[in-house]
Amino acid sequence: MNALLLAGGLGTRLRPLTEHLPKPMALVANRPWLEHLVIHLKNQGIRDFVMAVKHYPEHIRNYFGDGSKWGVSIRYAVEQTLRGTAGAIKNAESYLDDRFIVVNADIVHEVHLLPLLEYHLQHGGEVTIGLTEVDDPTQYGVVEQDRLDRILRFVEKPRLEEAPSRRINAGIYVMEKKALRYIPEDREVSIERETFPLLIREQVGVYGQVISGYWMDMGTKERYRKIHWDLLNRTCRLPIPGRENGSGIWLGDDCEIGPGALLVPPVLIGNNVKIGERSIIGPFAVIGDDCEIGRHVRCSETIMWDRCKINDAIHLNNCIFGYGLELGSRQILHEAVMNRMGAMQA
Repeated sequence: MNALLLAGGLGTRLRPLTEHLPKPMALVANRPWLEHLVIHLKNQGIRDFVMAVKHYPEHIRNYFGDGSKWGVSIRYAVEQTLRGTAGAIKNAESYLDDRFIVVNADIVHEVHLLPLLEYHLQHGGEVTIGLTEVDDPTQYGVVEQDRLDRILRFVEKPRLEEAPSRRINAGIYVMEKKALRYIPEDREVSIERETFPLLIREQVGVYGQVISGYWMDMGTKERYRKIHWDLLNRTCRLPIPGRENGSGIWLGDDCEIGPGALLVPPVLIGNNVKIGERSIIGPFAVIGDDCEIGRHVRCSETIMWDRCKINDAIHLNNCIFGYGLELGSRQILHEAVMNRMGAMQA
């Protein structure tokens, strides 16, 4: 059984970070999230992957190639035009096994798939949707189920008092390939608004089961930050690179920490990072590989991708910086989101 990773999203709400980058390639703990996902699924026995790509697909293909570096096989289904979630699955049909797993590749999770697969085999329907429970369902498509856990309908962004449950689509499915006969070709198709309601009407068996484990859509800058803080405080247990000293400081290889510099946990420092004298990094800071941080810098609640250069006496709070950004001396930045081209959003 192979896995289809839906990696074609535009990531509009994460711009400017994703202006020229597929959203699943955004760094999470100094590694592209898509790499975390491949490793996580490989550890659960998946060896055959199909990646549905659209937005800057060359970034994904150049990084992963055929997957042999990770001990897996990867093929690519390229969308020439945006097709929506269901359309992307249909576009990859020729690569898929008779039964396959679909994972939205822009959702950070550590979900175990075996219970979902066992449940799918037990009920005998054509689709099993992994569900997650949220405190506020008003921003999602909420599911209504019967006592057998068959999904009866989706209610899009209901008022709280009208929500049939707090269960939403987690973006993880087990599907029989024959279900794809209901998806039209060569046009954009929404799986929640069009395909799943059609499958429910056709009574092919659409079931839902609540998944366990960490789950977070990284589609906004606020959620992207929260994912990192959850990683650092270990609410999310995905692996963090570097050596952990037992007190919430992860330090990569070949780092230079200047005299009087202080790391305030929790903090993650990548490989080959230089930190100048009397700088204070943390709490809740993630510094990418090959970054240079000057003297007397204050950096907290900030995520910095690889190869950034932060000059002397800069104060940073609640910022996100993309690859290779350089900041001049003596600036104060709060809630800035900047990419290499210098674009900024508060």
